[in-house]
Amino acid sequence: MRVAVPLNVSPETVRAPGGVLARFGGPTMGVAWTVTAATPDGFDTSGVQAQVQGLLNRIVGQMSTWEPASDISRFNALPAGGWIDMPPAFAHVLARSLYWAQLSGGAFDPTAGRLVDLWGFGPAGAIEASPPQTDIGKALAACGWDRLAVEGARAYQPGGLALDFSGIAKGFAVDEISRALTALGLRHHLVDIGGELRGQGVKPDGQPWWTDVEAPPGAPLPGGGLRVALHGLSIASSGDYRRSFTYDGRRYAHTLDPRTGVPVDYDLRAVTVIGENCIDADALCTVLGVLGPQDGPAFAQTHGVAAYFLVEDGEILSPRLAEMIG
Repeated sequence: MRVAVPLNVSPETVRAPGGVLARFGGPTMGVAWTVTAATPDGFDTSGVQAQVQGLLNRIVGQMSTWEPASDISRFNALPAGGWIDMPPAFAHVLARSLYWAQLSGGAFDPTAGRLVDLWGFGPAGAIEASPPQTDIGKALAACGWDRLAVEGARAYQPGGLALDFSGIAKGFAVDEISRALTALGLRHHLVDIGGELRGQGVKPDGQPWWTDVEAPPGAPLPGGGLRVALHGLSIASSGDYRRSFTYDGRRYAHTLDPRTGVPVDYDLRAVTVIGENCIDADALCTVLGVLGPQDGPAFAQTHGVAAYFLVEDGEILSPRLAEMIG
């Protein structure tokens, strides 16, 4: 078993906090959320659980395209020339989305909502056949992160633009829960939303929050297992085995290339990113998955991203990840 650890850890930050492990959670974003935290013996977690669930409900109320009354749905329904006032959380997620869109040359695009729906991965529902090329062209023409104008806390609808935060919202929510737990006095915790995780502090006995890099069902990692110490770190994963459909002998995965309007077709099974913030790790999984097994590792090396690429004939570890393994 290979082990990846943070590169800069002080003795003070890994001092055993004592207490006991408490675990609680609930539903959100079509998946489950869980928190595992070091708590004093006898600590009642029900109040914290309710606060976290309320926080997540507010995020969904702003950023879910499945909710007709959400802020993102209201923006998508605006006529050309309309503006929407963005809550601070919404504005932050949009800003990080646009950052990664620009840095990746459009490999990440928060305005690809029409493509997401067209390919059956959004609230419009699943499809059984590849959409016609004319429909792909129309949806592609309606996208474009550079068409979106932002002025302070307002966003401008140029006409037909559909935001979609599915590649970044879970990561943001993980970070928000972690910040909330710290503010509530639970400084040592592990947060998980549908496989996107962040660990802060350590377990009661001083051990880090361990998690294994995800592998497709029945297909172990070719170089052996890879275990990560989530001490002040986040991890996000994306794989072609998670959501897909098959039509006319071809398998279409959920990772869409917003530059071409179609799902990627690489020999890339999965991408895992390890970083300080889960919002960025989440977005980077999409960036690297869209860029593929050649340009993705090059991007990770240029920008110092700790990334793992599972390809059909092996694996690729970015230099930053290799440094963490030692």
